[in-house]
Amino acid sequence: MRRAAKRILWVDDEIGLLRPHLLFLQQRGYHVDAITNGDDALALLREHPYDLILLDEQMPGTPGLEVLKTLRRDDPHARVVMVTKSEEDRTMTEAIGRHVEDYLVKPTSPRQVLSVVTRILEGSSIRQQRTAQDFAGRWPALARQRERVSSADGFARTYQELVDWHLRLESDGETGLLDTVEALQSDLRYDFGRWIVREYPRWVRGAGDPPELSVDVAARRLAPLLGPDPVLFVVLDCMRLDQWRSIAPLLSGLFEVEEGYHYSILPTATPYARNALFSGLYPDQIAERRPQWWGASADEGSLNAFEQELLRDQLRFLTGRDVPVHYEKVFTDRKADQVRKRVRSAAGNPGSVVALVFNFVDLMTHGRSESPILMEVAKDASALRELTRSWFERSTAFSVLKDAAARGHKVLLTTDHGSIHCHRPATVYARRDATPNLRYKFGVRLRTKNPGGALATNRSRDLRLPPGPPGTTYLVALEDYFFVYPTKLHEYTRRYRNSFLHGGISPEEMIVPVATLRPRPR
Repeated sequence: MRRAAKRILWVDDEIGLLRPHLLFLQQRGYHVDAITNGDDALALLREHPYDLILLDEQMPGTPGLEVLKTLRRDDPHARVVMVTKSEEDRTMTEAIGRHVEDYLVKPTSPRQVLSVVTRILEGSSIRQQRTAQDFAGRWPALARQRERVSSADGFARTYQELVDWHLRLESDGETGLLDTVEALQSDLRYDFGRWIVREYPRWVRGAGDPPELSVDVAARRLAPLLGPDPVLFVVLDCMRLDQWRSIAPLLSGLFEVEEGYHYSILPTATPYARNALFSGLYPDQIAERRPQWWGASADEGSLNAFEQELLRDQLRFLTGRDVPVHYEKVFTDRKADQVRKRVRSAAGNPGSVVALVFNFVDLMTHGRSESPILMEVAKDASALRELTRSWFERSTAFSVLKDAAARGHKVLLTTDHGSIHCHRPATVYARRDATPNLRYKFGVRLRTKNPGGALATNRSRDLRLPPGPPGTTYLVALEDYFFVYPTKLHEYTRRYRNSFLHGGISPEEMIVPVATLRPRPR
């Protein structure tokens, strides 16, 4: 079936001089109506919808800007291109302020007008076709790359490219190819899990070829930024790479962004990965040096109570001096002004590090499993990204970063771990003293019905965890599995399937962004 021609209304008191332009558009398949004054144009617009309006700014009678003002009141979403002889900034500012799609200065050629019309009316479909063609051309090589990847950098590059393709296809409306990308992501996730099971115990023993891990971030990224000026160390808890991609454009106008990645240590959960960021130590090293901090409590929430001291100790080790540290953990944006005031005060201390942990993304991810409303709002990864961006735009975190850019402060921004959209339950058999986590479990005589769904070891040193009681088994879930007990199989499956969880082994949880932000000159 032949599609209906896009309808264009051209309003200009000298429309007779524009006949070549009208014919040029008509020859390209557009339906064009021409009107010589604003009042008749408004009357016509009330009777017939148009896809685009070309509006002359200087006309006898009702001028173009007045027509635009009335049009906006009647149809706020009408697409308008302002055409004028004036090159004054005031005219352009007024038109842009009323949200015109574009702005043309006479004299214009038919080709210029066609270019603007095509971009506005056909741009999305052209981009969709181009993206589909680009992906189709890249897909065979990307599939081969996924099959051959065998290094930390290779997995990171392949994962990042798949995330970028997913975002681009989704943004340009080419949703028909998303299943292909997700199939490649699933295959990569499978290979990644088996590779981590083999390599991770070697990494934490100092063997093999380890990537930058949580324990390395402060030494490799933060320490080189230290000097006479204050530095902000910002951790957005539980942020995936795709969530970072959704907020990064908001920062690019304020900072020069140097993006990288690091691998979260296992388990990819706050008590382990975030402590490693602040201390530069593995959990067994923290427990050995500070047994009164770690203890043997199963209450993991208490294990992150000493991040300021851990960071201060690490910076003293890295620099050989006491670095002033101001630390804040922000759970809510209700007291944004007080947080900003304290950060500005702390940043007035020369050579200081202002460390800030923002927990909203983690709280949202956890709360999603418990709230039917939040589950509906953040029903998939795309919705979770949108919710993350919406929060960030209005957050204390963004306000603090804007203040930092205005004052010329450098920022190291990262996260402790990501999360994975879980779909498959894996049954575990455990005693009552086993840890309750859904993506990792420690316990005596602990075993899983599906050995292929988890890293399983009896050696705490394979994960650099403090030794547990004799007979302890350590399980860390692979891919998108989550642990359930046979006695509560249906309850847990119904409750947690389709949840975003963390603590396990997947690219989404382990390969996480780290960015150095340097303020742009003003």
